[in-house]
Amino acid sequence: MTTRTVVLGIGNTLLGDEGVGVHALRALEARAADLGDVEYVDGGTLSFTLATAIENADRFIVLDATQLNAAPGTVKLFEDDAMDRFLGNQRKASVHEVGLIDLMVMARLAGRFPERRALIGIQPQYLDWADAPTAAVAAAIPRVCDLALEVLDRWRA
Repeated sequence: MTTRTVVLGIGNTLLGDEGVGVHALRALEARAADLGDVEYVDGGTLSFTLATAIENADRFIVLDATQLNAAPGTVKLFEDDAMDRFLGNQRKASVHEVGLIDLMVMARLAGRFPERRALIGIQPQYLDWADAPTAAVAAAIPRVCDLALEVLDRWRA
């Protein structure tokens, strides 16, 4: 049986840095489209319908603009229990209206919680009307992709 990994990019691409998760997802998929056990999901601004994608995954990586209280473009990885604690301690860590933690709780209640989980958070700078991320946040996208590939490689080992 193949282990299934879902990479979920979250964000509204019309709100500047808020859409960095989706931009990073597209860049990652372009670099690693040949990974047969990885499904790339554009989660937009989140919806409860995404709970199914989480429930059906053995492993789950989220790319998202996240309030890290750091310089714009800072990238930070939270893995497994560290991800759960970060999201649980900072209910407003995501800049979206529906929280990622809510989707994860739904998956846990359904008894289908991914064995491995990671959040790659990117500190946003500008969260207003704009069709592209700021320079600092856009410059972080290659680092986000590198980190996601490192996590995928480590999980496969």
